Amino acid sequence: MPSVLPDGEPVPEDGALPPSALDGRADRPLGFYLHVPYCATRCGYCDFNTYTATELRGSGGVLASRDNYAATLADEVRLARKVLGDDPRPVRTVFVGGGTPTLLAAGDLVRMLGAVRDEFGLAEDAEVTTEANPESVDPAYLAELREGGFNRISFGMQSARPHVLKVLDRTHTPGRPERCVAEARAAGFEHVNLDLIYGTPGESDDDWRASLDAAIGAGPDHVSAYALIVEEGTGLARRIRRGEVPMTDDDAHADRYLIADTVLAEAGFTWYEVSNWATSEAARCLHNELYWRGADWWGAGPGAHSHVGGVRWWNAKHPGAYAAALAEGRSPGAGREVLTEEDRRVERVLLELRLRDGAPLALLRPAGLAAAGRAVADGLLEEGPYAGGRAVLTLRGRLLADAVVRDLVD
Repeated sequence: MPSVLPDGEPVPEDGALPPSALDGRADRPLGFYLHVPYCATRCGYCDFNTYTATELRGSGGVLASRDNYAATLADEVRLARKVLGDDPRPVRTVFVGGGTPTLLAAGDLVRMLGAVRDEFGLAEDAEVTTEANPESVDPAYLAELREGGFNRISFGMQSARPHVLKVLDRTHTPGRPERCVAEARAAGFEHVNLDLIYGTPGESDDDWRASLDAAIGAGPDHVSAYALIVEEGTGLARRIRRGEVPMTDDDAHADRYLIADTVLAEAGFTWYEVSNWATSEAARCLHNELYWRGADWWGAGPGAHSHVGGVRWWNAKHPGAYAAALAEGRSPGAGREVLTEEDRRVERVLLELRLRDGAPLALLRPAGLAAAGRAVADGLLEEGPYAGGRAVLTLRGRLLADAVVRDLVD
């Protein structure tokens, strides 16, 4: 969850949606994102809406406490049931993110999931994921999550090299994420992801290869690899500005991406989104696919974003303000926007182009179609899918995805 929220129109106190948002909902999957905004320490690169105990002290009182957070979030799930009314859809995916969700007791995460199950029901094959810090779980914790209904887990590994972890202010011990994968498997988790970051100042190609090798050797069925983005206002940005650590350039990012794609492919992983690789279709993250394909999801928690039928809204950022709104019987929504048809078209191009099966050419305007033809000629889009009516990025196109998208949305 980004730490800066956009502007928007006010959200009604009862959270009501325009009738148009509910039209055709039976044909769209429904997911829930549950945000846990707490962290033990703040990583230097992090720009998410998270809070340490020190940052919350005196700024939210009991309302911002981790101790009663699960109950507070359940209140928003019940609000969602009222807003969506007689919505017949069982929930297809639940994703608990943060922050560090596993700073809460395992029983709290299970109770949060239970609120979704009680109010909406879960699809028979629902995907239920939580993010986890490697140092905040153990076999007993993982077993309790699995018994409580979680079937997918994502560990923040980031790197296998101690000096890279130090620059990122990551506190886990190298080797611990790999052991977590084994513990998750032993607890019965069907699907396990490891998150990696490339392009950290001071990281070499050999460091990156070592991280990939360690991640693959641990035996996950999904790997996410993201280029480090240095956000203004973060501790890492300040260190770079002071000259304490160097800034990684775009060429290094491109080289690391090519290394990742090669190494992961050789290990049996297939890319299905620009930054995500899985060993099978079943191993893909269905929840993220809801985002990329413009489905419906309700984001519960401070700063969480939601989207239902072309209406997007976001909650109050601070845990105290969020909890106070719910305690008073009000929606915690801080603002919203009703997307136009053009907005939705552009977003479909932006998001679907990142996927392995690409975006339909029918979404493009004449200028975008012309740009797509040039992109094929330049080796940025695949020829076969283009002839079949789809824009699909080549490997080179993935490296330049943002530029390709800018041309296609014209």
